[in-house]
Amino acid sequence: MAKVEVYSKEFCGYSSRAKALLREKGVDFTEYDITMGGPVRAEMIQRANGRSTAPQIFIDGTHIGGCDDLYELERSGKLDPLLKA
Repeated sequence: MAKVEVYSKEFCGYSSRAKALLREKGVDFTEYDITMGGPVRAEMIQRANGRSTAPQIFIDGTHIGGCDDLYELERSGKLDPLLKA
């Protein structure tokens, strides 16, 4: 299964929705908490080409985007092939 990384914030509905979808699919993912900012948030912004909102999701090192982007991949049938890569 693909390596999935999620940069998220506590009490963020979008972060919760994205993680819920991944859990429903049985995906193990690494979560980075950016609630308090700091170097992990700076790393996320750099990796996400300047995007600073949570969540930011990466699959096998490729930036997927945020929660809406993840759900769009799911709706279009493109998420499962990425996760199985």
